Amino acid sequence: MPKQKTISKDIPLAEITLRRYEKPANLSDRELVRKLCLSIGLLQPGDSRDVVVDVFNVLIKAKKGEKSLTSDEICSLVIEDRKNLKLAMLGIASSNIRRQLKRLKDLLLVEKRLNAYRITEHGSLNDIFEEKIEKMLLSSVNSRIKEYLKKIDEL
Repeated sequence: MPKQKTISKDIPLAEITLRRYEKPANLSDRELVRKLCLSIGLLQPGDSRDVVVDVFNVLIKAKKGEKSLTSDEICSLVIEDRKNLKLAMLGIASSNIRRQLKRLKDLLLVEKRLNAYRITEHGSLNDIFEEKIEKMLLSSVNSRIKEYLKKIDEL
């Protein structure tokens, strides 16, 4: 059977996954961050590779002291946290930590300044979500979907 040709490769300009879970109650710090990661699509349900949770958690802890951390510092702190919680040492390679940082940056939750990472402007995550994700990213995605809907309605 001949190989089918690819007509085009649809590459999204922006992408976001949102999920709704139960209200947060009686959860550990890590479990709260894990549910947030699930809620905003950084983690898939049932995914055992959850080092993004630890990377984000380390940056959230650093935000309290308005600290910025290099990727090496983040890697060391992630390893320390995972040891303390007796979690498997999966996904802790520095290349993977940098990949997780990029995912957090792509969602505008984290920024890199002077070769160090921090929660965007050391700000409130709620404010960052409202300003960067709801107003900018989600609004942009919604308006484009509406353009497609309108065009289809004209068919």
